[in-house]
Amino acid sequence: MLEARLEQAQLLKKVVDAIKDLVQDCNFDCNDSGIALQAMDNSHVALVSMMLKSESFSPFRCDRNLALGINLTSLTKVLRCAQNEDILTLKAEDAPDVVNLVFESAESDRLSEYDIKLMDIDQEHLGIPDTEYAATISMPSSEFSRITRDLSALSESVSIECTKEGVKFACTGDIGNGSVTLRQHTNVDDEAKNVEINLTEPVALTFSLKYLVNFCKAAGLSGQVKLCLSNEVPLLVEYGLSNNSYLRFYLAPKIGDEE
Repeated sequence: MLEARLEQAQLLKKVVDAIKDLVQDCNFDCNDSGIALQAMDNSHVALVSMMLKSESFSPFRCDRNLALGINLTSLTKVLRCAQNEDILTLKAEDAPDVVNLVFESAESDRLSEYDIKLMDIDQEHLGIPDTEYAATISMPSSEFSRITRDLSALSESVSIECTKEGVKFACTGDIGNGSVTLRQHTNVDDEAKNVEINLTEPVALTFSLKYLVNFCKAAGLSGQVKLCLSNEVPLLVEYGLSNNSYLRFYLAPKIGDEE
């Protein structure tokens, strides 16, 4: 039996909105530590990893490990029926063929209930190795969104170069070139505006902007985004959520002249 209650439906709405264009069908893996999701996009370039810890729900009950195979387009349609402030409860039996979603209005007596048919999704679990990254950049998520959106107007790919001077996002396209450099910066009044760079060695990698723009759909989940880079390993883009929960994206770097 699974029962997981979120104080605000908008958390799950925003998470699903952020990943539904990358991944169509995926398993929500439920166990006593929370609800996790891990899936690759069709081209095997990007990986999504989400963890909603049990502390994010109140109450949270999961008697045994369950994999809920859900089509994200269907889930999006049902979640649109919930107001952002609604209390959302997920329920599933021990051998479920549906997952039950209940939306309760915090302000009125409205109670909505929906069942989504579950799918049998054969999904390989990819072990994500613990990586000691050469560079970790924390920056406002709105700033990251703006940079990727602006540069995507010029080119399909961006080079991210991190040195002790700062982090430089640069691109070259048919109509011209562009670059944005951020230096370490502390805002005393608003921590969300801080730019923090931890560097053990300089890194320079090139990535597809289409994917980075897509990852930025998660910007509404967190005021800050963390970028972790090391040569020859995928970029990690992490949005931290409350209670040590997170939404992470991994993106393989472009190699050589591939477009």
